[in-house]
Amino acid sequence: MTIPRRSWRGAGAFAAAAVVGLAGGVLSAGPAAAHTPTWAVTCSEVTLNLTQYSKDVANQVTVSVVGGDVLLPTTEFGRDFSTKTPLQLPKHDKELTVRLVVKAGDSDKYSVDQTKVAPVCEETTPSATPTEEAPSETPGTEPATPEAPAPSATPSETATEAAPAPAEPSSSAPDLAETGSSSATPVIGGAALAVLLAGGGILWSVRKRRSVQH
Repeated sequence: MTIPRRSWRGAGAFAAAAVVGLAGGVLSAGPAAAHTPTWAVTCSEVTLNLTQYSKDVANQVTVSVVGGDVLLPTTEFGRDFSTKTPLQLPKHDKELTVRLVVKAGDSDKYSVDQTKVAPVCEETTPSATPTEEAPSETPGTEPATPEAPAPSATPSETATEAAPAPAEPSSSAPDLAETGSSSATPVIGGAALAVLLAGGGILWSVRKRRSVQH
């Protein structure tokens, strides 16, 4: 069977049109896929990672708490932008709504306006303070009290027995002078009387001689 030449030409034109349309679709989808805003929100911080934006225009990014603080004032960036240090959220006891606004400089269709919820951080309960164990009331065994030595039977008797006996005087020691009368007293008295009488006789004879001479 012979296919007419016109049919080949028509089929070739249709295939060329399909290829062009597919290429156009890929090219038009390429820029859309290139703008990639990635961000995350926890109970205490926000992280950003914006990649593959147009470097030939000025892009802008802003992060804030809805009805509250501005975490990142409006900042211009080129192709990429990321937070080297996470943005810190204020302390809160209820959920916060965080808003991300990205304005693409090449087209508004690549701009982003999103919100995420930051939950309340769970506070860690400090561990209970360990209680000190009270010492036992009484030790298991008490030290034995030393007994006092028993007193001697009779201190006075012991002292008397222990005291040395008085030393007896030596027989060779000289006799002490006798007090009171002795057997020699009459002899001494007689001799004294004789001396007195003799003296008296002498005095009488002397006086008598003197009287005769005168």
